[in-house]
Amino acid sequence: MTGKAKPKKHTAKEIAAKVDAATTNRGGGKAGLADRSGLDKGGHAKFECPHCKITAPDVKSMQIHHDAKHPKIPFDEAKVVNLHASHSVDPAKPRPGVRGSFKK
Repeated sequence: MTGKAKPKKHTAKEIAAKVDAATTNRGGGKAGLADRSGLDKGGHAKFECPHCKITAPDVKSMQIHHDAKHPKIPFDEAKVVNLHASHSVDPAKPRPGVRGSFKK
């Protein structure tokens, strides 16, 4: 029986992708709070705005934020707080992989 170009089965790759998407922390919600804050493992929140304390992954993103949210204050790169420099990382703790999982 055919069914108008609908596959009859799910492939192993598709099922693995769904399991990976459902079980891997992508950095959102309550589970990603530590990642966004930059306190425990550094995370993606590397720089912090000195005016409103919002975080950004790089200086360019921080400059875009500053130009949009604080247009009357001139941007000074020296005032941007580097969260990774202010917090130490424990080398004994395992770090997640590229996509946030411990898979190799």
